[in-house]
Amino acid sequence: MAKFINTRKAVSEIEDLIKNAGERLILVSPYLKLSKDFKELLTYRNSKDKITTVIFGKQELNPDEMKFLQGLRFVILKYNEDLHAKCYVNDDKMVITSLNLYEFSMANNKEMGVLIDKNDPADSQLFEDAFKEVDYINQTSQRFELNAPKPTFTKQTDNKSSKEKSATIPTKTGKGFCIRTGVEIPFNVEKPLSYDAYKKWNEFGDTDYPEKFCHYSGEPSNGETCVSKPILKKNWNKAKKLMNDDLPF
Repeated sequence: MAKFINTRKAVSEIEDLIKNAGERLILVSPYLKLSKDFKELLTYRNSKDKITTVIFGKQELNPDEMKFLQGLRFVILKYNEDLHAKCYVNDDKMVITSLNLYEFSMANNKEMGVLIDKNDPADSQLFEDAFKEVDYINQTSQRFELNAPKPTFTKQTDNKSSKEKSATIPTKTGKGFCIRTGVEIPFNVEKPLSYDAYKKWNEFGDTDYPEKFCHYSGEPSNGETCVSKPILKKNWNKAKKLMNDDLPF
């Protein structure tokens, strides 16, 4: 059943929650001012090409923190001005606490919370109920880009590197690639995931969730593709030509 945790235990459980997270990791905290330990944990997860969603409500970032977060390809930042909740969740565990992801809060404040284990039968319904609210906050929060220019979708010049030129390009036979796993699948911008990847994606159904590959070329997209935009911008014109300019965007 759910366990009570104090400040020190909350910090420890959140660290373990991040370190042991599988495909899902959502960190909800009004204040986005990360301690050194949490920066290391996010860097470690990012090195594994695993996506982390961080939802915050107040921005207090110095230039070094901005540079750090900009360097993490697989971290999604979302902003919600009404956010006051603090909740940290992976595939199996959730910590609901008064503790912010804020170094001062961890070192000086007296905090408390509860640890919920999805795999404990006594906690499973509580976990699901709480996650529904986390998912609602996630879906209603705005994507936040640090100093990112407004995206434009103009025609791209053919200045590809030799590595990019070597990427496999599908022919008119309709060969495409799963944007999550990179495996070969039929080319269909409305179904850019393999069956197994779709089953996993459908657990949350986030059409803007960053994926790893371009549906058209199969090359790594570094989080720049998603279900709603499965093709890298530089490949859109070629993809449109392949599909007789019949893409739905």
